[in-house]
Amino acid sequence: MQTALYHVTTIAVLAVLAVLVMGLWNLMRNQSSNLSQRLMRWRVGLQFLAILVIIGYLLVQKV
Repeated sequence: MQTALYHVTTIAVLAVLAVLVMGLWNLMRNQSSNLSQRLMRWRVGLQFLAILVIIGYLLVQKV
């Protein structure tokens, strides 16, 4: 169980990083501001999920 949560944690953090880079790249290229806003909203949601997964991993690790 710990190994699976460890990998899910890694995937969640990488997903946050990918969306952050895409949003910043779009912002720097002066593309659609609506797309940048949408990507940053996705980033916030993914960060929330990543934090929940990390907390779950830490709780399982203590048991």
